[in-house]
Amino acid sequence: MAEQKKEWAVGIDLGTTYSCVAVWLEEQCRVEIIHNDQGNRTTPSCVAFKENQRLIGDAAKDQAARNPTNTVFDVKRLIGRRYSDPIIQDDLKLWPFKVIADSDDKPMIAVSYKGQEKHISAEEISSMILTKMREIAEAYLESEVKNVVVTVPAYFNDSQRQATKDAGTIAGLNVMRIINEPTAAALAYGLEKRAKCGVGERNIFIFDLGGGTFDVSLLTIKGDVFEVKATAGDTHLGGEDMDNRMVKYFVEKFNRKNNVDINGNPKALRRLRTACERAKRTLSYAVSTTIEVDALSGSIDFYSSLSRARFEELNMDLFKRCMETVDKCLVDSKMDKSDVDDVVLVGGSSRIPKVQQLLQDYFKGKDLCMSIHPDEAVAYGAAIQAALLTKSNKFFPNLVLLDVTPLSLGISVTQDLMSVVIPRNTTIPVEKKEVYVRAQDFQSYVSIVVYQGERKRASDNHLLGYFNLYGTPYALRGHPLAVCFSIDADGILTVIAEEESSGSKNGITVTKEQRRLSTEQIMRKIQDAEKYKAEDQKYQKKAEAINALDDFVYQIRKAIDDVDISNKLRSRDKTKINMAIAESKKLLDARQQTETEVFVTHLNEVKRLIKPIMRIN
Repeated sequence: MAEQKKEWAVGIDLGTTYSCVAVWLEEQCRVEIIHNDQGNRTTPSCVAFKENQRLIGDAAKDQAARNPTNTVFDVKRLIGRRYSDPIIQDDLKLWPFKVIADSDDKPMIAVSYKGQEKHISAEEISSMILTKMREIAEAYLESEVKNVVVTVPAYFNDSQRQATKDAGTIAGLNVMRIINEPTAAALAYGLEKRAKCGVGERNIFIFDLGGGTFDVSLLTIKGDVFEVKATAGDTHLGGEDMDNRMVKYFVEKFNRKNNVDINGNPKALRRLRTACERAKRTLSYAVSTTIEVDALSGSIDFYSSLSRARFEELNMDLFKRCMETVDKCLVDSKMDKSDVDDVVLVGGSSRIPKVQQLLQDYFKGKDLCMSIHPDEAVAYGAAIQAALLTKSNKFFPNLVLLDVTPLSLGISVTQDLMSVVIPRNTTIPVEKKEVYVRAQDFQSYVSIVVYQGERKRASDNHLLGYFNLYGTPYALRGHPLAVCFSIDADGILTVIAEEESSGSKNGITVTKEQRRLSTEQIMRKIQDAEKYKAEDQKYQKKAEAINALDDFVYQIRKAIDDVDISNKLRSRDKTKINMAIAESKKLLDARQQTETEVFVTHLNEVKRLIKPIMRIN
């Protein structure tokens, strides 16, 4: 009975194409990757519906060619997304199964089961796969499994993470934590290589190219501390995309040769896809292979050879996208290539020779680390994280994991400028404070508007929330107030504004669920910041010129309102000053149509006119 009550530390890698489950064995102080009922250490992330039967894993994949419209795969590309998402619309053209939208624009998979059409969500399909992984673990451990750690791509948004957690709940699991896949792989590598890292710190670059997603992370390991320096990724880039390229290439070749069109034949496409996937794997160790499918269309057989060079040509743009992401991660980490000690390959698609060659060339010939199993490393790391969270494990190393925030956080200041308080890729937990000043005299309150993103114009970023700070109503422009941003270990953001002179304080707490940027939005915001850098700099320059003129006019107006100064001025000088202020105000009122140079020139002219009169520095 005592064995039944044991709290196991189980980690599950819920992959796009294959899933894997691992457990921390305290007695042996090691992680065990658990094989399924077929003796395989990974299980296809595939669910099939037959007339009176539901199949999951190997059994589902084995019958996919005979039952393509009711065999569901790739749900990781659906989970947490909207049906109207352009990426989903592109994927619909490639999937043999039917996907429709519900009333809330949520994608639902339509399958035929027990004589009826059933509409099933991506979370439910994922829960079926998680249930299968739990059953695999329970069969091995001969005990109930309840608490697990599940992995997701580093660039999954909060909606996708929550949906994955919901899938665990539907499967009857308590998901203790959702952990990023490259971070899990780093834990696996770090635990295996602790002797190396114990002497000093080592910089580990994780390259995780799986079936449907791509992530990279740069971590520094020093003793028992794992610190993520930067992360980048693409949740729609992986081996499946390479399979799609091959399928498209061979469909066009077959149609052209035989004067037929098999695009509307799901069974033919499924059989061809299976052959392409097999060929892709073969090309990782052979320079050429053949693809054979009997009776692909009617009585027409399909036979074709494929060289590794042709495969690389078909997918070269995808490989280059991988390397662009690698470069971006290094730039964000402010670390040179030469500072990276180990480059660790994770994910089945990292076996592709061209990918390895490009990565090795990028790191100037550095040997790539292949000592951890690319298909199992993520589940291995998830089990380590589960052990860290399981109190009953007494002999587990006391590891500390420090993650980062993916996008900059800040507030909107004068002229809609984004003032960043916490830059992207800052290690969390973190707390940062900035001092700002009032923009106008006698404001009854100051609005604090919080944004997330990389653009210079605040309104171009993602709005997280806002609140008002009611302070001293008689305070003048330039009166200081402090704004403090803090993010805790669970990713919850708290923003507090305080005016020390009055003791007034207000703030908001923004949970992860409220910051539901899609992955595409995150990537697009970063890309936009680079693409529109010149435009942003132009906007910032104009905003600064407007602010400079506005500030100078404010100072002059304030000065001439002073009785002592006003009495010392000659009447004609007062007239000149008032005319200059009026012209400046007119220009400021027309700020939208006025170019930056006009503000700069006008400010210089006003200064030349007024400074000799006022003797203001």
